Amino acid sequence: MDPRALMAIQNLEWRARVVVEGFWSGLHRSPYHGFSVEFSEYRQYAPGDDPRFLDWRLYGRTDRHFVRKFEDETNLRCFLLLDLSKSMDYASRGVLKADYARTLAATLARFLHLQGDAVGLLSFDERIREAVPARNRPGHLRRLMLALEKECGGVGTDLATPLKRLLEILKRRSLAVFISDFMSPLDGFELPLGTLRAGGHEVVVFQIADPMEEDLDFGDTVRLKDLETGREIDLDAPTFRERYRAKRAAHRQALEAICARHGTAVRVLRTDTPLEWALLDFLKARRQRGRGNAARM
Repeated sequence: MDPRALMAIQNLEWRARVVVEGFWSGLHRSPYHGFSVEFSEYRQYAPGDDPRFLDWRLYGRTDRHFVRKFEDETNLRCFLLLDLSKSMDYASRGVLKADYARTLAATLARFLHLQGDAVGLLSFDERIREAVPARNRPGHLRRLMLALEKECGGVGTDLATPLKRLLEILKRRSLAVFISDFMSPLDGFELPLGTLRAGGHEVVVFQIADPMEEDLDFGDTVRLKDLETGREIDLDAPTFRERYRAKRAAHRQALEAICARHGTAVRVLRTDTPLEWALLDFLKARRQRGRGNAARM
C-alpha cells in the first residue's frame, strides 16, 4: 500500500491493522507463502497435539493446520526504541518521517502482540520521552498506540540514551528494534549497542529516510532549516549536493560499520517504501539471526 494513502488513515491502530492484514494477504499469494510460518510463533500440527490449540484463522489463510506455541515456548520480549526528535518531523513528499516510523512501530507491535509476544516502548529525543514496559495483556496494545502518537520534541537526539536505559531494565534475553533517521552524531552509540549484543540480546536497526534527504534534489538556491536547533542557512544546491552526498554516505557507512561489528545490519527505509516490505524485512532479519544463533529468544 502506498504510504501516502496509508497515512490518510488518521487512527494509528487502524493503520497498523491495515499493514498487518495486507502483509498476511500478500504472503498468501506470493512466493513467500509459508515464509511467515517459519518466523511466527506457530508450528505445524503433528499427531498428538491438542486440537484446542489449532489456529483456525491461520488455517483459513493457509489451508494448513498450525498449532500456537505455548508461552514458555515463545517467550519473546520486544522493545521498540523510537526516535521522536524534531528531525523526524520532516516530509518532502507528504509522509512525515515521524509518522512513517510511528506506523512501523505500531505495525510491529500489533504483529508481535497477535503472536502472544510481550512488546514495550522507549521513545526518545535527547532524553527518554515515553517508557512503556513489555507486556501482553488486554489493553496494553492501546497503551502503546497512545504513547506512539506523542508529538516530536526536544532540541537534539541522543542515540545512546535508549540503549543505556534498556540495559538497566532488561532482566532476560530480549529483542530491541531501533527506529531512527540517525540524523545525529554516532558518538556513544557503539558502547551500549555492543554491551547489549554481548548480553545475548538481539537488535534490529531501521534507518528512516526521506527521499529528498537521500538525493538533495533541490533546484538552485535553497534555504534549509535545522528542525532541532532552528538554525537556517542559504546554500547553492548544485554546488553543495556532491559534498552533502559524500558526507551522508560516510555517515551511513560509519553506522553500518558500528552495527556490523556487533552482528547487526542497518535496514534503510525511505518514506515512500510500503510498510509491508518493512515487516517482511523484519522477519528476514530475525530468520538470519535465528540461523546464526540457535538459542531462541
